[in-house]
Amino acid sequence: MSITRRLLGKAALGLAGAALLMQGTAMAADMPVPFDKPGVKIALVRYLSTGDFFQAYLSGVEAQAKALGVDLRVLDSRQDAALQADMVDQAIALGVQGIIIQHGLTESMKDAAQRAVDAGIKVVAFDVNVENPKIPQIEQSDRDLARLALEQAVTDNGDSWKAGYVYVAGIAPLDRRNETWVDVKKKHAGIDEVAMFGTLDNPIANSVANQARSVLSAHPDIKVMFAPYDEFAKGVKIAVDEAGMNKAIKIYSADISTSDISAMREPDSAWAATAATNPAVVGQVSVRALAQLLAGEDPGHNVIVPPTLITQKELIDKDIKNMEDLSAKLPQFAHADVAMPAWMPNPNAK
Repeated sequence: MSITRRLLGKAALGLAGAALLMQGTAMAADMPVPFDKPGVKIALVRYLSTGDFFQAYLSGVEAQAKALGVDLRVLDSRQDAALQADMVDQAIALGVQGIIIQHGLTESMKDAAQRAVDAGIKVVAFDVNVENPKIPQIEQSDRDLARLALEQAVTDNGDSWKAGYVYVAGIAPLDRRNETWVDVKKKHAGIDEVAMFGTLDNPIANSVANQARSVLSAHPDIKVMFAPYDEFAKGVKIAVDEAGMNKAIKIYSADISTSDISAMREPDSAWAATAATNPAVVGQVSVRALAQLLAGEDPGHNVIVPPTLITQKELIDKDIKNMEDLSAKLPQFAHADVAMPAWMPNPNAK
């Protein structure tokens, strides 16, 4: 039999296919149970989903789930606490092996989370305290987020000013940020909180803007607005701009997105600084911590992603225009070496 070019080509393709198969088998063999085989199912059960932060968080969850080769189901309650609890039960019924609970209210999620644990499902919680020692808490180090932003506020404005404060109680990250705000006011007695307001009614930024208009009208001597969630800060900025007070007031916040960067970079923007983690990275860490539990490893009860201070001046000086620029020019923002055992695939690897 003569060996033709076509036969040689087929043989080469066959060898290449075999090599790829062997490589895939080797990669699977390097992964712990249950990730050594396809078919792992996990669910993300969301309370908050409006805004750039939550879109980026979801993209991070999806990227890490894809890197692990798991089947991800996303259940979105759109700020309906009872529905979110029902969705945990839906996830249990779907036969998932792991659940990420993203935000929510302690009173509605505590029992639902326990039902999942009782069903033998591994659970992690991001920014909601489900009061369960078996459930790791994924956190952005909310106290540090507030501390970094408020330290910058004191650096910029001194330690004596009238403040407006945007806050909604009962949301774990906002409650943790509030603890820092209370401490800062004790430390700097010259800080005078003349107004507290806030809402999570959709659309959040517009709803907060409606409140902020009234606050600015009643308290035109406010110098600093502390709005420790970027949707809050967007709303305050709308009202400040409408009132023509953008040169008289400075806004300090938490969280970051491309639209936030654009708003901070505007000429004479009141939005002076924010402290943030990369929400996509937080999403990745949430999946990684859950994957460690599924693999029989302990990620720790408090899985904390460290934040970065981002000032308006830095964005302008370094010509940072979007989240891609931010990750490229502030490398600590692009990846967190958290919940990252040697076997864990890194979706950010080039």
